[in-house]
Amino acid sequence: GMTPTPPDAQLLKTAVGSAEYVSCRYYPNTMQAIEELKLSGYTIWGVETTSESTIYCDQAYPQPLALVFGNEIIGIDTAVLRMCDSLICVPTYGIKNSLNVATCASILIWEAVRHMRISQRH
Repeated sequence: GMTPTPPDAQLLKTAVGSAEYVSCRYYPNTMQAIEELKLSGYTIWGVETTSESTIYCDQAYPQPLALVFGNEIIGIDTAVLRMCDSLICVPTYGIKNSLNVATCASILIWEAVRHMRISQRH
């Protein structure tokens, strides 16, 4: 598939006016984005089910934090996984071992914001 970037007309239509409030920067590849984020002080977590992953709710969430999500079919490229500071996962039970990206992102972004709000109160 194709991932559109602003000012793509379909993306702007789907965003229903919210795109103007979210800053966006395009990178030709994920590794370049991670390198810049690390230089800016971000901790990078890859979201992938691996033997090295820890469950998302068993973590202290650093700030600033960037989450890397993979393709729903093949996940995160191994070179990108190696660039991540940690790997986390959302546990699932049953036959499937992962959630779709939109559902997983919703859970983890909510959790990251929850931790951010808690740390701001202290």
